[in-house]
This record gives sequence, structure tokens and C-alpha cells, in this order.
Amino acid sequence: VQLQASGGGLVQAGASLRLTCTGSGHTLKDYVMGWFRQAPGKEREFVGAVSRNRINIRYAEWVKQRFTVSVDRAKDIVYLQMDNLRPEDTAVYTCAAAEAGNYYSAFAREREYDYWGQGAQVTVSS
Repeated sequence: VQLQASGGGLVQAGASLRLTCTGSGHTLKDYVMGWFRQAPGKEREFVGAVSRNRINIRYAEWVKQRFTVSVDRAKDIVYLQMDNLRPEDTAVYTCAAAEAGNYYSAFAREREYDYWGQGAQVTVSS
């Protein structure tokens, strides 16, 4: 599956953005889907993930309800809604897909993911 994240941009602190992850070559419903981000000079970090059954969602501790992962099953799209953005949220956001696992798992570790898309740049100004 080829993944593509889109919807990034330049916003002011406090604004919202919704990122979209789409796939080609295979339906996303067969994968655990995750969102990661990498800020300049920092390692990539986990943001959130949704299980294959699209019921179980887990987030990084720092998300603190500002970000929401959701899925449109009909459109086969995974979203990352980001609210109350802060300058420290500036990063390249990437979606990833994992083949392994059962229908209930939502992975936080990068090594669980098999496919990575091109990222979307999110820049938050103060």
C-alpha cells in the first residue's frame, strides 16, 4: 500500500488542522493505522493509532485530548484532527500502516509499522 498524508499548512497557535491519510494499491481497512510526527532536530514520535477494527484508538500521553484519530470507512480515509495547536506541534506528520496484529491492537512503536507515507508539514506560529 502507498500512503499519502495531506492537509498540512501554516497556522497560528490555537488553530486547528485536519490531516488526511489516503492509500493506494490496497484498502486501508486491512491495516492498523498510525500517525507519527518528526520535529526539526528531533526523533520521530508516536501521535496516535487506530486498530484494525477501527474501535480501539490510542494516543501518546502528550496529546491530552488535543488530537483525535478517526476513520471514514466508506471513503477509506484516516484522519488526524488537531486542535489548539501550539508552536511545539510544528513537525512533519506521517501516517503509517501495520500488517501484523489482531483486530484490537493499535501500535505505538515505529517498528510495528510496515508502510510509511510521505509526510505533511505542519507549522504553527506563535
